[in-house]
Amino acid sequence: MDLDPIWHNLLSALVFSAMGLGIYIIGFILFDRMTPHVHFWREITEGKNVALAIFLGSIVLGIALIISAAIHG
Repeated sequence: MDLDPIWHNLLSALVFSAMGLGIYIIGFILFDRMTPHVHFWREITEGKNVALAIFLGSIVLGIALIISAAIHG
């Protein structure tokens, strides 16, 4: 299959983006399962817990950086 370099790069980017997003979702689901007694969305919206929102944001960024480094090599 002889694809132009642009199409090859675009296809690679789409495949790796899909892989990264899938791994990211699995990682977040695992983190959510490890903390069964904490309802994140309710605590952030109803409880106005800014510290929890910042903590979850840092976890999200950490997982994304690990996945990106693993995929990039």
